[in-house]
Amino acid sequence: MQLDETDRSILRILQSDARTPFSEIAREIEMSSATVHDRVGRLEDEGIIEGYHTSVDARAVGFGTSAVVGLRIEQGQEDDAVERLREIDGVQEIHLTTGEWDVVLRVYAEDTDHLRELMFDNIARIDGFSRSQTMVILGSELEDRSLPI
Repeated sequence: MQLDETDRSILRILQSDARTPFSEIAREIEMSSATVHDRVGRLEDEGIIEGYHTSVDARAVGFGTSAVVGLRIEQGQEDDAVERLREIDGVQEIHLTTGEWDVVLRVYAEDTDHLRELMFDNIARIDGFSRSQTMVILGSELEDRSLPI
């Protein structure tokens, strides 16, 4: 699907605030609400808009520690390892990568004891696990999931 400037404008507005009413989007881009509704529906149907999410402060709900974890997985074990990783509470992102690590994770834990448990009792026991490097996140200066459309 080819995006035009109107589609891009709608996406920028929704990325800024996914709860923006169609009537407000329509006013901002000078179109009817019905047209905006139709275009958003098409963007959803095409899979360009993948969903709408609530951003939650991890610390406020008890996850005071987060880390990026690089994993080395034995060749041929990647698919099984990813399936197992998906089942572990606390694993929030799974990225297949090139370079030193086969898989890079973003994990959340209550504290460093919980992170240790997550690493040793769950992740390290995955078939094909070879080694890992855990980098505790001390602070985040930018966490922006919006794309530069």
